[in-house]
Amino acid sequence: RLAGVVENARRDTPTVSYFGEIEALAEGIQGASDVALEQVTGLPVMTITPNLEALARYGLSIDDVQQAVAVAQGGAIAGQVFEGDRRFDIVVRLPEAQRQDPQALASLPIPVPAAVAGGEQATYVPLHQLASIEVVPGPNQISRENGKRRVVVTSNVRGRDLGSFVEELRDQVSARIELPEGYWVDYGGTFEQLISAGQRLSVVVPVVLVMIFGLLFMAFGSARDAAIVFTGIPLALTGGVAALWLRDIPFSISAGVGFIALSGVAVLNGLVMVSFIRRLLDQGAPLHEAILNGAQARLRPVLMTALVASLGFVPMAINVGTGAEVQRPLA
Repeated sequence: RLAGVVENARRDTPTVSYFGEIEALAEGIQGASDVALEQVTGLPVMTITPNLEALARYGLSIDDVQQAVAVAQGGAIAGQVFEGDRRFDIVVRLPEAQRQDPQALASLPIPVPAAVAGGEQATYVPLHQLASIEVVPGPNQISRENGKRRVVVTSNVRGRDLGSFVEELRDQVSARIELPEGYWVDYGGTFEQLISAGQRLSVVVPVVLVMIFGLLFMAFGSARDAAIVFTGIPLALTGGVAALWLRDIPFSISAGVGFIALSGVAVLNGLVMVSFIRRLLDQGAPLHEAILNGAQARLRPVLMTALVASLGFVPMAINVGTGAEVQRPLA
């Protein structure tokens, strides 16, 4: 599973050494697996660097050399051929073998101005006398996000929670790597989704609790009885936190969803119990007797409700296969 993405961008060409350092830091953190750096270099590129002194000696400009090389490599339209109503451009350029051969390209003739040549006949000078030609490793690919160049370092996380892994990686990068101006590091992938889901839960959970209390108040018509049932939620959540601690499972979005479901089960059991006790009170039974009889009469329905939900989650709680990192915290 994709655990995290470290994204780096700058307005000009990125320096791969910084990304290699981040990759090395990620490999040294506990839980890191399958750490990989996006391949951004390694593609052979032919570069032609003009010699300004030689150009000045022959009265040429950089543009003169660029135009000649552009025609030799990319071609130029020399005319058109007509076949009936159709027309085709005639493109002149060097053969493929010579375009890929630096030695052949070095012999490309560049026309010299007549004023410099000192004669009426056209004079040419080979390209290797005006520029240096070499094949060097160039960019293999250029990735962009929001108009900025980006290099990605990916990593999977096994044996620990994603949040603590990214937090440790962030501390290591901040302490050991000093990025130049124009560079920055973003943490995305599944971690970005985790942050987004956590922000949504911080809004959804309070709203759900308020709605539960509102529904209880509408059902009983009494804030006191609604509060009595509502107090079962913190006790149920305490048990859930203890279960996570005993099994050494970190809190996650799946665990948050499980806490919401647990709140529903706790409210349902309290609703069954309090409703029956109120019925006994309306029939004239004393409070103490109504509580005892209500607890005894509704013990079986409450246990059945709780056991159905608990036993249904047992396969998820003991799962160790695919999807266990989602199912176990939920159960």
